[in-house]
Amino acid sequence: MWRFSGHRGLCAVQRLSCGVHHKVWRKKSDQACERALLYKVGEKIHGFTVNQVTPVPELFLTAVKLSHDNTGARYLHLAREDKNNLFSVQFRTTPMDSTGVPHVLEHTVLCGSQKYPCRDPFFKMLNRSLSTFMNAFTASDYTMYPFSTQNPKDFQNLLSVYLDATFFPCLRELDFWQEGWRLEHENPSDPQTPLIFKGVVFNEMKGAFTDNERIFSQHLQNKLLPDHTYSVVSGGDPLCIPELTWEQLKQFHATHYHPSNARFFTYGNFQLEQHLKQIHEEALSKFQKIEQSTAVPAQPLWDKPREFHITCGPDSLATDASKQTTVSVSFLLPDITDTFEAFTLNLLSSLLIAGPNSPFYKALIESGLGTDFSPDVGYNGYTREAYFSVGLQGIAEEDVKTVRELVDRTIEEVIEKGFEDDRIEALLHKIEIQMKHQSTSFGLALTSYIASCWNHDGDPVELLQMGNQLTKFRQCLKENPKFLQEKVEQYFKNNQHKLTLSMKPDDKYYEKQTQMETEKLEQKVNSLSQADKQQIYQKGLELRTQQSKPQDASCLPALKVSDIEPTMPFTKFDITLAAGDIPVQYCPQPTNGVVYFRAFSSLNTLPEELRPYVPLFCNVLTKLGCGILNYREQAQQIELKTGGMTVSPHVLPDDSQLDTYEQGVLFSSLCLERNLPDMMHLWSEIFNNPCFEEEEHFKVLVKMTAQELSNGIPDSGHLYASLRASKTLTPSGDLQETFGGMDQVRLMKRIAEMTDIKPILRKLPRIKKYLLNCDNMRCSVNATPQQMPQAEKEVENFLRNVGRSKKERKPVRPHIVEKPTHSGSGGGAHVNGSQFIRKLITDPTFKPCQMKTHFVLPFPVNYVGECVRTVPYADPDHASLKILARLMTAKFLHTEIREKGGAYGGGAKLSHSGIFTLYSYRDPNSIETLQSFGKAVDWAKAGKFTQQDIDEAKLSVFSAVDSPIAPSDKGMDHFLYGLSDEMKQAYREQLFAVSHDKLTSVSHKYLGIGKSTHGLAILGPENSKIAKDPSWIIR
Repeated sequence: MWRFSGHRGLCAVQRLSCGVHHKVWRKKSDQACERALLYKVGEKIHGFTVNQVTPVPELFLTAVKLSHDNTGARYLHLAREDKNNLFSVQFRTTPMDSTGVPHVLEHTVLCGSQKYPCRDPFFKMLNRSLSTFMNAFTASDYTMYPFSTQNPKDFQNLLSVYLDATFFPCLRELDFWQEGWRLEHENPSDPQTPLIFKGVVFNEMKGAFTDNERIFSQHLQNKLLPDHTYSVVSGGDPLCIPELTWEQLKQFHATHYHPSNARFFTYGNFQLEQHLKQIHEEALSKFQKIEQSTAVPAQPLWDKPREFHITCGPDSLATDASKQTTVSVSFLLPDITDTFEAFTLNLLSSLLIAGPNSPFYKALIESGLGTDFSPDVGYNGYTREAYFSVGLQGIAEEDVKTVRELVDRTIEEVIEKGFEDDRIEALLHKIEIQMKHQSTSFGLALTSYIASCWNHDGDPVELLQMGNQLTKFRQCLKENPKFLQEKVEQYFKNNQHKLTLSMKPDDKYYEKQTQMETEKLEQKVNSLSQADKQQIYQKGLELRTQQSKPQDASCLPALKVSDIEPTMPFTKFDITLAAGDIPVQYCPQPTNGVVYFRAFSSLNTLPEELRPYVPLFCNVLTKLGCGILNYREQAQQIELKTGGMTVSPHVLPDDSQLDTYEQGVLFSSLCLERNLPDMMHLWSEIFNNPCFEEEEHFKVLVKMTAQELSNGIPDSGHLYASLRASKTLTPSGDLQETFGGMDQVRLMKRIAEMTDIKPILRKLPRIKKYLLNCDNMRCSVNATPQQMPQAEKEVENFLRNVGRSKKERKPVRPHIVEKPTHSGSGGGAHVNGSQFIRKLITDPTFKPCQMKTHFVLPFPVNYVGECVRTVPYADPDHASLKILARLMTAKFLHTEIREKGGAYGGGAKLSHSGIFTLYSYRDPNSIETLQSFGKAVDWAKAGKFTQQDIDEAKLSVFSAVDSPIAPSDKGMDHFLYGLSDEMKQAYREQLFAVSHDKLTSVSHKYLGIGKSTHGLAILGPENSKIAKDPSWIIR
């Protein structure tokens, strides 16, 4: 997977949210940290020497740094009482051309190794393990292979496979052909069909560069750091990938994938000695130290600013065709290994661009010139020298100069005026709350956070000691009130290494790309002899044969179904009634002193014509001001007192009826214990006195939303295709498409284009009238047991303050089902026998129907979705279909769609709501992929799978079912969906009981033609076959 440095350079600390730390049960909780503190510097363990042992109390961990005696390999272990343990190995990979060699290598090493010579052990291990994460990333200057799991035996199995793959891969020529690029006949079995380029990475990168933000970010890095590895595309430029040879690939592995150029990382509560022993014995003991030459030299500084112009594809969804230009001004910053300087510049960047009170938001976003910040805005610390970038997208070409002048003027103003103390405090508060908030993938967050700095020989432990950096930062501000202003002057005003990059669409961009690809293809084909062509044909057949052969994966280690826990842990919570009759769920959890509050409010009484505007209402509700606070003051209070306040529409399926669902809006927020009264007061003001008068700011928010939706399509095309395909299969599908599908993208585009936005603004108070009251509401709190009494008091106050409707409002749809949540004995002591009564909508007249939609978009790749209406969660067949989806993905669709078809991804999945989806992602094919979906169903109906295949699918499904849940999210299945632990345990038992007979039975019963209603959708380029077929709707 190619990982470019990201579109949004927000505060790095935001990428760090703590893993699971059990503060209440102190005794047990620090065992891993305390054990690690016993290591002594100089101690020798399994070929490694301990270099440093450092407690990092702010992240509840102990860091142990080691080095390998024979090879010089570096090792960092972060001991923490978290059972979701993580391993990663990263290599510094510094390509000097854009053939994508590190990226193709990352794909190919995972295709088989000395000890595990079967094809594609990486994808096979997904089904032989209970991993919580498995992947590989190619960044600009390193390649990383991480996995995580909660099972010690699984950890050893995966470690063995990862070590063998990275250090002893087979790198077979056919795997290079499949994963990188190849010339092959359009139909491999017919030598009369034309030769074309194929390959997984080739298509992945073609797909990646349909994203204009990515094109811009890539050029920005290439042009700002032009003298070494950052001047090339590490993932591969589709026009250069066909220059890569198999020999070059093997050579790159030999020079870069050596322990002397490797950094090993482990995290969690498993024993360090076991990891070291296995890594030494299975890999490092077989190598000697080499002098590696992969270091990235410092970029020579410019003596005067530079300027570049580039082009991109047109955005058919852009709000204004004449305003599609993007411009940014970027500055090269110091080396990221200077930890404190990097920390300071990161915070400075957030002060400059984050939120409506920041100087660049006021100067650029509120100028009305564009729709949103340019891609890669803010601090970017993924390259050896960091950079800061700021600008606008969605501007008119003639406004480029104006934007540049605004950037310069804003820098001058900041140097003169500095920042308000409150803004600095709000940012430091944000870091404090982020260090306490616990995510379930903290190990992954940590390895990603330190990767770049460590890659360039910076100190990863120093980077993690945020407490020290915060103390030093406060000290610098205290000693010199102009500390930050001087940094702005030094790095922005007086910096000659400054790049202005502008990008405008070219209507013929994709045509020209295709033309260049065609020329490259002709050049390759014309240089072939008759013998070469014959060999290509034979190789194509050989690859097809190999892809179609039944595969023996018996050499790979595997867990057994008996390794899966038979029962799940139950979550305790209480439900009480507050302010008379409003149910509140209290779930005591070890939350590190953070309080999580949620409220769910029904949309049942909202008039139909207002429904499409609910997502917009949710988006702007906390951003337009409330009570006596204008929108700037409100943003400041939210930053100072909370970890964020979000509002989002939800369509929640019923567990026993497909045509029944709950519709509503979820309000979520978190805060430190000391700020709970302030947070609840903010919610009271938002509910009772929201401000909908700020027309200018509303316009800004609308444009940003429309731009973000449009930019998100290349990354999420398969999700949009699947939403559209399921639109006509259930009543809730239609609403989901309205709230989050292409319908919503197009509506926002229309609103953003309106010259007079007042009619839309006037809809907001009308929605408020139906939504922001206690009539149909329930709340939940997750906090430590000690915080609960105060939380109860504050929630009670909030609910007493929030208004009720003056008159009884009737639901818009007449058919309402009142459904109490299932509350079994395991659900905690339900005080007063209280429970939630969910008011669900049902439509007895609903008839599912088939719809086929093709959204024509200017992309060179397709996103395909086919959906089938099946059964709800509580139906015993649901569990069988869940296993079947995984089985079809692993044993059939992966080979057909990715390996043979060349798409970046594809598979089958079953939603909670009973929609069975087949999909592909960044796919060179469309109609052929739909045919593959049909073949996959035939394969399932024929029962062409073994008991071993079924067991592997169960392991894979259980790794998702049992993935860790953060303390903030415990009890949410009950709160939102009304699912009790007893129901989830019953479902678990149904999953265990799935058999070969049940799988073939559900394939026949639901997936065959004419059995259930299907819906189809494709997002992608024009297609003559579809255009001629009247059963397709072209949009």
